[in-house]
Amino acid sequence: MNKPTAIVTGVSRGLGKALAEGLTDAGWTVIGDGRTLTARQRGHVPGDITDSWHRGLLVETALETGRLDLLVNNAGILGPSPQPFLADYPDAELRRVFEVNVVAPLALTQLALPALRDHGGAVVNISSDAATGAYPGWGGYGAAKAAVEQLSNVLAAEEPKLRVWWVDPGDLRTQMHQEAFPGEDIGDRPLPESVVPALLDLLATRPASGRIKL
Repeated sequence: MNKPTAIVTGVSRGLGKALAEGLTDAGWTVIGDGRTLTARQRGHVPGDITDSWHRGLLVETALETGRLDLLVNNAGILGPSPQPFLADYPDAELRRVFEVNVVAPLALTQLALPALRDHGGAVVNISSDAATGAYPGWGGYGAAKAAVEQLSNVLAAEEPKLRVWWVDPGDLRTQMHQEAFPGEDIGDRPLPESVVPALLDLLATRPASGRIKL
């Protein structure tokens, strides 16, 4: 009951998996979610973050520990691969990118806020340099991450007792990054585990809310 509790979305692989494991090793109770999880295990809850019932179950499961200290909105999708220019971007795909990357994380944050307020908690929204850079082909994903950054910025102003960080972890060797560069060798990118210490340090030092570049 005294261990801090975190919800981390998208723990099936990549950064979410690495962060969930790092937090667990650091003594946290982690409630994770993922679309490709095959069974509920180690507190993780299989499901799709765009499902309102699933979001409710995530928060309910976390609160069974007696507290909620951290929400990491990590789950996301790239969109079509290879990524199309905006002139050719399908409307339905763009809506899906925003639903997964923007609307669902905000809805989960809304559910988690009362418990986070009770414990002076923190929200970490995983962002990208695509939110601020003009990279051809990255218009859909980049626009969604730009929206995430502004939502984070406003949330920080509205919730001064919490910490809200929008974190750019840099290019990592993940499946999503591979989808962004189909057929290319991304072996030179660092593994997701490489940025976990910096994220743990962020939680330990609790700087002011804002954008963090790892």
